[in-house]
This record gives sequence, C-alpha cells and structure tokens, in this order.
Amino acid sequence: MKIKDYLDQDQIKYFTAKSDIQASLVLIVNWLGVFALFTMVTIWTSPVTIILAIILLAGRMLGLSILMHECGHRTFFNSPKLNHFVGQWLCAAPTFNDLDAFANEHKVHHQKVGTADDPNLENYRTYPVEKASFRRKMARDITGRTGIKLITFIIRSASGVVDITKRELAIPALKILWAQLLLAVVLGLLFAPWMYLVWLVTQMTSFMVVVRIRQVAEHGAVPELFHDDPRESTRTTIPLWWERILIAPNSVNYHVEHHFMSSVPCYKLKELHELLKNKGAYENMYIPQSYGEVVRGMTKSAELTPS
Repeated sequence: MKIKDYLDQDQIKYFTAKSDIQASLVLIVNWLGVFALFTMVTIWTSPVTIILAIILLAGRMLGLSILMHECGHRTFFNSPKLNHFVGQWLCAAPTFNDLDAFANEHKVHHQKVGTADDPNLENYRTYPVEKASFRRKMARDITGRTGIKLITFIIRSASGVVDITKRELAIPALKILWAQLLLAVVLGLLFAPWMYLVWLVTQMTSFMVVVRIRQVAEHGAVPELFHDDPRESTRTTIPLWWERILIAPNSVNYHVEHHFMSSVPCYKLKELHELLKNKGAYENMYIPQSYGEVVRGMTKSAELTPS
C-alpha cells in the first residue's frame, strides 16, 4: 500500500495540512467533556453518578491520550512548540504520561511495525487468546491492579527507588506528579477536593480497560502481523456510536489510515478513510463494524472474511 498509488500531490498536501482552529476545537471539546462529567457529579452526587463518571471519564482520558499521540507526531497544531506544550501539559501529564518518552518509542513503532522489532509488539502478539485469559486481563484492569502497578512505578521513580536514568525511555515521574498535584488543586477549587479521587480511580480502572481494548484492536489478531502493508498488520474499526465516545475518540479507530500516512491530523482521518475506500484500497479487506466484533475476534481464531 503506497501513497502514490492512491493520492496525488495535491491530495497529499490537503490531507497533511494542519488547522489550528480545528485542533483547538477538538482540544476544547475533550476538556469540556471532562468538566461536564465533574459538574454532573457535583450537582447530582450519588453512587450512580460517580460510577457513571468513572466509566465515561475513561473515554475522555483516552481522548487526551490520542491528542498526546497527535502532538507527538506534530500533526495537531502548526507550531512545534504549541504541539509540545499542549501535548505535554494538557494531554500527557494529566493521564500519567510524558510526551517525549511516548514520542520516542512511538517513532520506533512506526518504523518497525509489521516486524519483530516493533517495541509495542508484546501488547498484541499473543492474540487471539483464550477467553479465560482475556477475562483475567480485563479483571486485572477493572480492579485496578494494572493501574496501581503503573502509578507505583511512577512514584518509585520519582522517589529515586527506581533508577530511571538508566532506562532508554525513562518516564520523568516528577513532572507527571507535579501535573497531577496541579490537577487535584484545580478540581478542588472548581468542584470539591475529593473529585480528584474520581479522576485517580478512573485512571487505575476503567481507563486501563479502554486502553487495552484500543491497543489490541489496532494490531491484535490481524490477518498478518508481520507484514509491511498496514492493511495486513493493522486494523481500522467502524465503531458504534457509544463506542466512539468510550473507546474510539478523536478518530483513533482509523488506524490503517494512520499507518498509511502518519502525517495526517486526526481530524482528517475519516475523510481519508472515505477517499481510500472509494478508490478501492479496502477491497477484500476485513473492517469490523464494532469493537464488540473486534473483542470477539480477540478471544478465538475466527476466520476473517471481507466485509
């Protein structure tokens, strides 16, 4: 799958052009969603609204993570400095991540995807797995064991217990923790001090679930994992409306398109998908019509047939 086979120079120029207005709107909508959920819990405080917020906040956290990804590619805003500031402080750090560490590893992922040298390979190479194995993974995520492991590592790193200076992709833990402290103060001033616990519990539970589903959906149990054509080693999924909110914000579901041309901003991926589809690029290619369909394929060796 080569760019020149489907796009001319004018189309390449159009799809790779960035818009500060579109990027700003996407960023604002993501954060408005976060604060709308905290407002809901503040006005109608109850176990039901708190649980609902923890579920829905996972999608908003994933949305911010996707925007961190965009800024790491420098495809979100026109200015590299703005990409870095927004990606680090408004997207990465609030979700316990770091833009530079992510971008360095993700660059290698794009260079090595479809090979045994892909640094993210361990996230999806074993799929499909037995249903019992998948249930155990989900149980670790939803009960907080996966999230606690991550946060414990960050705290230990910040305290010097873990020598992160020797790690090639070290997480600058202190920067993350300071950002979390600032977020806790902001939530305390705008809503109530205990609201940060809702954010933290979301990070450790439901967010881990949606991140895992998103990871395995992108490259797990694909037709041919070790292949240089993204139509073979990568998956695009067409989500249901509620999946778009929870699992596929900011067009992250168009992953074949992203690997086809990673310089395309997320707000143009759907349009690129439609163009490639009309040009016959997806003929004989399996495109799941929901993430439920993808998850079912993660837990059995189902034969993939063209959609």
